[in-house]
Amino acid sequence: MVSDDGKGIVSHAGAVLLNETARVTGLQAALAAALERWRLPRSVHHPGKIVADLAVAVALGGDCLADAAVLRAEPALFGPVASDPVISRLIARLAADAPAALKAIGKARAAARERAWQLAGPSAPGDGDGRLVVDVDATLVTAHSDKERAAPTWKKGYGFHPLTVFADHGTGGNGEPLAIMLRPGNAGSNTAADHITATRLALAQLPPGPRKRVLVRADSGGGTHEFLDWLTRRRLHYSVGFTITDDVAAAIGKIPVRAWTPAYDSDGGVRDGAWVAELTGLLDLTSWPAGMRVIARKERPHPGAQLRITDVDGHRITCFATSARSGQLADLELRHRRRARCEDRIRNAKDTGLRNLPLHGYAQNQIWCQIVALACELIAWTQLLALTGSSRCWEPRRLRLRLFSAAGRIVRGGRRLRLRLATRWPWARQITAAMEQLRALEPG
Repeated sequence: MVSDDGKGIVSHAGAVLLNETARVTGLQAALAAALERWRLPRSVHHPGKIVADLAVAVALGGDCLADAAVLRAEPALFGPVASDPVISRLIARLAADAPAALKAIGKARAAARERAWQLAGPSAPGDGDGRLVVDVDATLVTAHSDKERAAPTWKKGYGFHPLTVFADHGTGGNGEPLAIMLRPGNAGSNTAADHITATRLALAQLPPGPRKRVLVRADSGGGTHEFLDWLTRRRLHYSVGFTITDDVAAAIGKIPVRAWTPAYDSDGGVRDGAWVAELTGLLDLTSWPAGMRVIARKERPHPGAQLRITDVDGHRITCFATSARSGQLADLELRHRRRARCEDRIRNAKDTGLRNLPLHGYAQNQIWCQIVALACELIAWTQLLALTGSSRCWEPRRLRLRLFSAAGRIVRGGRRLRLRLATRWPWARQITAAMEQLRALEPG
């Protein structure tokens, strides 16, 4: 028998972790300050609270503005939540002044990120040598209806082609978006101006200290003269894919057999059937930034793989360019190959609201991309500040299934509210431990 007469029971009780993360990082206060100018006289709901609520709803799996109803149904957990018309009108007001609104939300995100990384201490993003790795990559978002500036894509689809930038948390965690720059579906994959703009937006999101030690990774779409010249002028390090032209293919054929050294696998051990070699001295790189190196990798293709015309002697060949002046070739190649983690970050973002842009207007969908970024950041900062062990690497789907969707009961007594989780829920103790960890932090 099923009845709907339960009292005090709440769903998505684990989402209190997201609310607490927003509080301790100062995100709630930063959004309130940044969006104050869009608050209407005598309005009940502050624009900052509405945007924060939307971010939490998207983090819980929502994919449209109306999914804020999940929070509205639980006022004991999430407080008063604006109605659908109020939310829609706010998005319209923000979209009407999109450049200022995007800048305001970005400023709030940057302030919260600085506080989150400060609280994380040694666990903040950055690899062993103190370099902060930033990955630039584009993705396709399909539009199933006619939307402003949607266009045919290079894969013969229809929609948008946003350019994303993620800060890599390494193997011990996930990443967090620094920029999600919306573009029409027919935008180029190697447009240098777009790469520069996206990287500028990403750098503006970083605290002053880490901003000085950035390594930018990209696929061959970022391997353009203009983009690498721009990075070099700003003294930013890079590791980007390098297109194999006829000259490059000819140079690869001139590499002596003894010059190929074993490549490493993802664990740092020798990878069977893969080798790396330096091409720098065999190419004319006078038109490229000074100090740039080109490194080639060859490997035996996996069964069923189709070789390209540029592959040599039955081996799959790839190249990348780097500004690194030292380091073993295998280490540099492994560092570049780990750029593939960005594909996981994009997939997670698509599981957190980026798979479909729900609004018609282009500026409105730009605001939506900012909400998606906020949702991804709330999840990443919750893992960074409150979770330990393997749960720091859980993807959003698993976090929702095990932590955020946990049910609870609101108990009132002694002028206080207590949220009680089910004793038999396997991850209940993990939720309470994470909450204790967040409560122990000084709010921003």
